Amino acid sequence: MHTGESLRPSVGTNVVRVDGAQKVTGGARYVDDLPPRPGELHGATVRSRVARAVLRGVRLDPTFDWSDVTVVTAADVPENVVQLIVDDQPVLAAERIHHRYEPVVLLACADRDKLARAVEAVLLDVDELPPVLTIEEALRARDVISGTDNVQKRYLITKGAPDIVRDAAPSDEARATEEAILRELEACEVVVRGEYSTHHQEQLYIEPQGMIAWWDDAGVHATGSIQCPYYVHKAMKRAFHLEPERIHVTQAVTGGGFGGKEEYPSLVALHAALLAKKSGRPVRMIYGRTEDIEATTKRHPAHCTVATGCDRDGTLRALMMRVVMDGGAYVTLTPVVLSRGILHAGGAYRWEHARIEGVAVATNTPPNGAFRGFGAPQTVWAIERHLDAVARELGMDPGVLKRQNLLVTGDTTPTGQAMRGEVGIHECVRRAFESSGYLERRRLGAAVSGRKARGIGCAIFLHGGGFTGSGERLLKGKAAVDLAPGGRLVVRSGSTDIGQGTETVFAQLAADAAKLPLDRVSVATPCTTYVPDSGPTVASRTVMVVGSIVERAAAEVAARVAAVRQPGESFATAGDRLLAREGTVTSLLQYESPAFVKWDDVRYRGDAYPVFAFMCDVAEVEVDLDTFEVTVLRFWQAADVGRAVHPLMCEGQLEGGTLQAIGWALSEELVWKDGAILNPRMTNYIVPTALDAPPFDTMLVEHPYSEGPGGGAKGIGEMPMDGGAAAIAAAVEHATGLAMNHLPLTPERLFAHAGARAVEAR
Repeated sequence: MHTGESLRPSVGTNVVRVDGAQKVTGGARYVDDLPPRPGELHGATVRSRVARAVLRGVRLDPTFDWSDVTVVTAADVPENVVQLIVDDQPVLAAERIHHRYEPVVLLACADRDKLARAVEAVLLDVDELPPVLTIEEALRARDVISGTDNVQKRYLITKGAPDIVRDAAPSDEARATEEAILRELEACEVVVRGEYSTHHQEQLYIEPQGMIAWWDDAGVHATGSIQCPYYVHKAMKRAFHLEPERIHVTQAVTGGGFGGKEEYPSLVALHAALLAKKSGRPVRMIYGRTEDIEATTKRHPAHCTVATGCDRDGTLRALMMRVVMDGGAYVTLTPVVLSRGILHAGGAYRWEHARIEGVAVATNTPPNGAFRGFGAPQTVWAIERHLDAVARELGMDPGVLKRQNLLVTGDTTPTGQAMRGEVGIHECVRRAFESSGYLERRRLGAAVSGRKARGIGCAIFLHGGGFTGSGERLLKGKAAVDLAPGGRLVVRSGSTDIGQGTETVFAQLAADAAKLPLDRVSVATPCTTYVPDSGPTVASRTVMVVGSIVERAAAEVAARVAAVRQPGESFATAGDRLLAREGTVTSLLQYESPAFVKWDDVRYRGDAYPVFAFMCDVAEVEVDLDTFEVTVLRFWQAADVGRAVHPLMCEGQLEGGTLQAIGWALSEELVWKDGAILNPRMTNYIVPTALDAPPFDTMLVEHPYSEGPGGGAKGIGEMPMDGGAAAIAAAVEHATGLAMNHLPLTPERLFAHAGARAVEAR
C-alpha cells in the first residue's frame, strides 16, 4: 500500500478520464438507458399551438378511449410556479398562453403509440391574441405579459465623470451620467458609432431532455439528464410543498448541457412527478429532438448600440453601449445573462469613461436561458466588431489597435474593478499573433486565387470566473470529502459532470491534496439525498470554486489520518483505525470568496469576479466569391487558464467551445414564423461536426490565480464561446471587404450585403 512518499502529482498531467472507458464502450447508462421501473408509464406534453392567447379551457375528445391515460392540468399542481429568480413561469398554463410551445396538459400511458394519439385528442379552447415576436416589437409593447411594460430587467454600469453625478438624485442619476459621458465622448478626436446584433442559438446537446420520476414512502424521486440537481430540488419543494428530506434528485449520466440543462430540467421533472403522483406509477419523460429544439431555452438574441471616442493615435477614451436582449416569454435566467453581458461589454480594454446600459424585454417566444458564455458572446461580438470599425476609421490594423489598449495590472474595468496580478492577456496575444503570422499576413492583404479569397482576423477577450459579485457568498456552495475503508476518499458535491470531465478533475485535486494515488479517490453520483449543495454547474465555477473546496476538504481528511498514523504505517491502515474509532470521518467545507472581492449590488460597482481568464483567437477563412460560402481553414487560440489541471481536457474545452462559436457564426440559424420554429431538426438546423472543425492550434498560457486550486486554476468553460464569431467576421472582412455587424454570416446574408454595397458604389 502506498504510504504517500515520492508520489508523482496528477494535477498538470493527462491522466485517463475516470468515465472514459464506460462512455467509449457504450457502458454508460443515460436516463433513457435505465431499465423500466415496475409499472412504468411514458409521459408526454400537450403544448399550445399559438404564440399568445387567453386559455378558455381544455377538452378531451369524447370519442377517444381515456381509460388507461393519466391526464394532468394546472388544477393538479399544488403551487403552479417554477421556482427560479422570478415567479412568473407556471408549471402548466392555466389562463394565459405566452408562447407557441407552452405546456398546457400532461398525459401518461403505458402504450407509446396510444400516448401519441392521445396528445392529438386534447383540444385547447383559446382566444388568440396578437403576439410580440421581436426585440423591436417588444420595446414598443405594453401590457403583453407583465401588465405594465415588457421590460424584464435593467442594469446600468458607469465609469468616469464622478463630480457631475455625485449629487444627482437617484431618479436623475442615469440621465446625468449619460449626459456627462456623452460630453466626454463628443470631446474625443474620433467618434465612431455602430449597431450589432446576434441571434438565437440552440444548445443541441447530444442527449435530449429526459427524466424518470416516482413516489414512495420516502417522498418523490427524480432521476434525469441535469446540470443542477438542487435547482430541481428547489422547484419540487416549491411546487409540491414538500419537506427537503422528502425530495430525492439524482443525476443520470448526462450527454451534454451547455446551459440548456441548467434550469429547464426542473420543468421536465415537475411534469414527470405530477404524472407519477396522479397515476401512482413511475413515469418516464424523454423528449424527442424536435420537441427539445422547439420547447427548450436558447441563447438570448441581442441588439447592441455602441458609440466610442478615441484619440487619433488609437488611444481609447470613452464607451457608450446599450444592450437589449430578448428574454422570451418568461424571465428564467435572463437577469444573470444580461448581467454577464454588460459586465463583459467593455471587452479586455481600458476605458476612462464608460456607460453601459442593459435591458431585457419579453416576447412571445419560448423563454431564453443559459448557454455557454451566457451574455458575454453577444457583447464581445459587439465590442470586437466595433473596434474593427474604429480601426477602419483610423486606418490601423484592428489587432494593433486592440493590442495597444489592452488592460494591464492596475487598470480598472467599467465597474471599477482593479486588475490584479493574474493578467495573462498580453502573452496570449503575443503567442497567437506569432504562431499565426497575423501581423505579416494582415500587412500583405487578402490572398485571392481565382474566385476564392483568404483572410485572417482576430478577437481578444476576457471572461470572469464564478458567480458575479456577491453571488458566491449568497450561494454558500459546499462540498465534502469522506474517508472510506481501505484508505480511499470519496468526493461528494452537487457539481455535475456533463461531459467536461468534472469527475476526473475533482479526483486529481483530491488525490494530490491528500498525497494519494488517483485510483484511491472516487466521486459520488450527484444526488440531493446525500451530496451537499455546491451551487449550480455553471459560470466556469466548477473547478475554480468547487474544486478549491474539494482540494481543502481532501487535505483536511488526510491531515486527520496523518495525526494518527504511526511510523511505517500505510495510509489505509491508519485510516481504517481512525474510522473504527470515530465511525465517520468527513470534511464538509463551504466556499469563501477572497477577501479582496468587494461588490455593491445596488450600484453595480466593484469586483465583479475574483479573477478573469483571457484569450486571443485568430481565424483564417476562405470565402467563395461566387457562392459566398465561408470555410474556416485554421484557427489559432491562446488562452490564459491560470493552471491546467488536465491539459488535454483543457484544450478540449477550448476547441469544443470554439467549434460552437464557429457554428453560431456561420450556419446555426433558427427560422421563425408566427412564433413557430420552422427548422426544429438536425437536418435543417445545421451545427458543425468533427468533419467541419478546422485544424486548431491551441496554446495554454498559465498565469496562476492565487486563490485557484491545483496551483492556480481559473474557470475557462464559458470563455471559448465568446470570441470565435468576431474573429471569423474580421477574417471575412479582410478577405472580401464586407464588414458584417449582424450574425449569422450565412452565404445569403453575405451575398445580400455584397449586393447592397455594389448598389451604393454606383
